[in-house]
Amino acid sequence: MTRGPVLRALAGVAGFLLVAEILSLTVVDPLVLPRASAVIAEAARLLTGGDFLSDVADTLGACALGLLLAAAAAVPLGVLLGTLRPVERSALPLVEFLRPIPAVALIPVAQFLFFDPGDAKVALVVFASSWPILFNTVYGMRDVDPVAKDTLRGFGFGPVAVVVRVSLPSAAPFIATGVRIAASVTLIVAVSVELFAGGTGIGVYLTEASAGNQRVAMIAAIVWTGVIGVLVNAVLAGTERRLFRWHHLRTAGERR
Repeated sequence: MTRGPVLRALAGVAGFLLVAEILSLTVVDPLVLPRASAVIAEAARLLTGGDFLSDVADTLGACALGLLLAAAAAVPLGVLLGTLRPVERSALPLVEFLRPIPAVALIPVAQFLFFDPGDAKVALVVFASSWPILFNTVYGMRDVDPVAKDTLRGFGFGPVAVVVRVSLPSAAPFIATGVRIAASVTLIVAVSVELFAGGTGIGVYLTEASAGNQRVAMIAAIVWTGVIGVLVNAVLAGTERRLFRWHHLRTAGERR
């Protein structure tokens, strides 16, 4: 992101905080909507407290582990479905049945299957984040240039070599996009599981703050959750642009 968009984004955030501060001072009861300045001060204080940072580490650890397991399962499966149409047609009904099920709806089931809330959290993160990776992998495998595959076959290479040398490198940008989308899903699911199932993490911190009527602390924790999501997406998007610059240049040219 260039300097101009960054400055405009910061100006938008500053304007929102200013409006929220004015509303809490003039129209809205601060007990209902805490002052933005108080939330910012509390958010800064949370960085000096070990408890909240420990909860953040627990949530991000579950997200990272779940995302890694999801990618390890969804990418090979996506390659298989995107390469072999008979396999795709056989598996599609099951995939379409499971995909619309919200991960949050499976929290009670996960609590029965896993005694440890942390294991239930990772399992649901894997379930929810697998779908963006799987479908982006399948789409990427279908988008491979057939001429490139036929050329490699003409030189005597077998199906496995075609997949490894042509299909996977061509589908890699789509897989990376799926991982980036899934990373945002992991945070949503992890915090949701913590809110319902307990254990440790940001969701547990929010539950405890709500039970203690600590509204400022609760909103400050929510702010940090949003900031973490934005930072994770920005890092992954930047990495994606650097690794697959050729793909972005090609798609930009196609749009023109």
